[in-house]
Amino acid sequence: MQFVGAGFQMLGTIGLGVWAGLKLDEWQQNENPIWTIVLSLFAIGAALYLFIRQLPKQP
Repeated sequence: MQFVGAGFQMLGTIGLGVWAGLKLDEWQQNENPIWTIVLSLFAIGAALYLFIRQLPKQP
């Protein structure tokens, strides 16, 4: 139950990255989804970083 909120946070972070990438690709009229790929990977990395920071520290 402790990590349910972290899961939703990861979902939101990745979803925001994908959405922003899609909008940038649409705005620039790219044939290949360059921004979608780049921002999706960045969002996955950011979500993992935030998740790891939330883990309890063990002495």
